[in-house]
Amino acid sequence: MEGSRTFMEGKIITVDGKVREEEDEAEELIATGDGAVDRHNRPAIRNTTGGWVSGALILVNQGLATLAFFGVGVNLVLFLTRVVGQDNASAANNVSKWTGTVYIFSLLGAFLSDSYWGRYYTCAIFQSIFVLGLGLLSLSSYIFLLKPRGCGDEETLCGPHSALEMAIFYVSIYMVALGNGGYQPNIATFGADQFDEEDPSEGHSKIAFFSYFYLALNLGSLFSNTVLGYFEDEGRWTLGFWASSASAALALLLFLSGTYRYRHFRPRGNPLSRFCQVVAAASRKWKVEVYGDEDLYEIDDRERIASGERKILHTRGFSFLDKAAAITEEVDVQTRADPWRLCTVTQVEEVKCILRLLPIWLCTILYSVVFTQMASLFVEQGAAMQSTVSGGFHIPPASMSSFDILSVAAFIFIYRRVLDPVLTRLRSKTRGGLSELQRMGIGLVIAILAMVSAGTVEVFRLKYATTECPSCEGSSSLSIFWQVPQYVLIGASEVFMYVGQLEFFNSQAPDGLKSIGSALCMTSISLGNYVSSLLVTIVMKFSARDNMPGWIPRDLNRGHLDRFFFLLAVLTTADLAVYILTARWYRYIEMERKMSCTKLDDSTSKLGPNAQRV
Repeated sequence: MEGSRTFMEGKIITVDGKVREEEDEAEELIATGDGAVDRHNRPAIRNTTGGWVSGALILVNQGLATLAFFGVGVNLVLFLTRVVGQDNASAANNVSKWTGTVYIFSLLGAFLSDSYWGRYYTCAIFQSIFVLGLGLLSLSSYIFLLKPRGCGDEETLCGPHSALEMAIFYVSIYMVALGNGGYQPNIATFGADQFDEEDPSEGHSKIAFFSYFYLALNLGSLFSNTVLGYFEDEGRWTLGFWASSASAALALLLFLSGTYRYRHFRPRGNPLSRFCQVVAAASRKWKVEVYGDEDLYEIDDRERIASGERKILHTRGFSFLDKAAAITEEVDVQTRADPWRLCTVTQVEEVKCILRLLPIWLCTILYSVVFTQMASLFVEQGAAMQSTVSGGFHIPPASMSSFDILSVAAFIFIYRRVLDPVLTRLRSKTRGGLSELQRMGIGLVIAILAMVSAGTVEVFRLKYATTECPSCEGSSSLSIFWQVPQYVLIGASEVFMYVGQLEFFNSQAPDGLKSIGSALCMTSISLGNYVSSLLVTIVMKFSARDNMPGWIPRDLNRGHLDRFFFLLAVLTTADLAVYILTARWYRYIEMERKMSCTKLDDSTSKLGPNAQRV
C-alpha cells in the first residue's frame, strides 16, 4: 500500500497522511471538481486542459463562424430577388422559412449533443456541414447562378435558372442552416465547459466567458454587415460567399486544433425519456406520502461519480414529482434498477429545473420582439429620415445597427471592468454584484427606454415631415443620426438580457441539458420574430379602417409608427411586472459542490495506480 496516494485540494497525500513536497507533481495532478473529462475519458487535469487557452480558440471560432453565417444571411433576400429572380414577397417569405429552420436545427443539435454525441463531436460535425454548405453555395453561384457575368447588382438582374440549378442552390443554403443551427447552441456551452465552476478563479472566468462570447458574435456580424454586405450589395456575390467559406473553414480548423486540450462532459442519454420516467413513476405512486428526504432514493457516491453525474440537492416545490423517488415497501433491489418505477432525487430535480425555467424563458420572448425591431421597423424608420451627410455620402439605414454592436462592445467592457467589480465590493458577493435574473430584469428596463426613445424620435420625424409637406411621400429632414440613442439602448439591453440569459440557462439547466438550455435562448429570438409579425398584423387590422392607412403603412408619413413603439414599451412594462414576480418565485438549482471519492486507475487516469480524487 506504500504506493497508494490520494489527490486532495492540489496536494498528494500518502496513506500515512504525510504531505509530499513534490510541488510540480502535485500541480500536475490537480483535477477539475465538476466531473469534466479529457478526450480519453479520464478526469480532466486543470493545468493541461481547458481554461482560457481553449476558451480563446472557441471565442475566435465563434467570431469567424458568425462572420460566415451573416455573410450569407444578411443579404439573402437581395440574392433571391436580384439573382434568383423572386419577387419581394416570395423572397421575404423564403428568408423567414430559412431563418426559422436555423432555429429548428438548433434544437436538433442540442438534443443530439446532450443525448448521444457530446458537445465536441456535435460542434465538429455540424461545423463541417456548415463549411460544405458554404462551399457548395459559392461554387453553384459562380458556375450556375451568376449569369450573365456581372449580374446581381441593383441594376442588372440575372437570367433564368434550371430546376437542377435551383435544387443545388436550395440544398446549399439549407446545409448552411443545418450546420449553423446545429452548431450554435452547443459552442457556447462547450466554451463554458472549459472552466471549472468548482474553482473560484475558473468560476469567475466562466461567467466572463459568456460576455466575451456575445462580444465575439457581435464583432463577427459587424464585419459581415458592413464589409461583406457592401460587396454583395454591389453585386460581388462570389467574393462575399467565398470569404464566408474561408472564414468558416478557418473557424473549423481552429476548433479542431484545440482537440487535445478540451474538457468534455459525457452525454446523459435521451432527456425526453428521463422526463417521462419521472412523470410515470410519480403517477404510479400518486397515493404515496413523502415525509422527508430519508424516504427518497439516490444512488451512492461511488456509482454517481463513476457515471460522471453531479448530485442535485432536493428542493421543495412540485412535491408531486418527489413521489417518483419515494422508497416504498414494494420497492426491492430489482425495482430500483427500473427508472420507470423509481427515479433518483437528481433525476426528479432535473424535471423540476425545467419546469422552473419555462416561466423565465416565456418572459424573454417579448424582449426578443423589441430586439427584432432593429432589423425591421428601425430600418424602415431610418429610410424615411435624412440619410445623406455632407459630401453626398449616403448612409444605408441597415448600417445603423453598427451602433448597436459598438454599444454591446462598450457595455460589456463597462459592466465587466467597472460595474461588476464595484457592485461586488459593495455587496460582498464572490460571484459578482448582480445575479443573472437581476441583470435580465435590467435588460427589460433598458428595452422599455429604447422603445420610448424610438417612439419619441418618430414623433419628431412625423412633425418635421408633415410641416414640410403634409401630402408628400419621402424622407423627413430629421437626420438619421437621431436613431443612435435607440440603437445604443438596445445594445446595452442585450448585454444585460442576452448575456445574462446565456449564463442563467447554462448554470441552471441540469448537466444533461446544458445545450438545450442554450437552444432556449435561440428559440426565444425565433418566437420573438413570430410574435412581432403577429403583433404587426393585429395592429394593422385594428388601426387600418375607413380612410385611415393604419399605424404602419407603406408611407410612414401617413401612419403612426410612434404609437406602435409606445405600445411595445407598454407591453414590455407589463412583461417586466410578470418577470419580477416569476424571478422572485424562482429558486436557484443547488448542486453538490464536490465530486467526492472516486478511484482512478491506470486505465482511466494518468494520476497513477490506486489514485483517488476527493
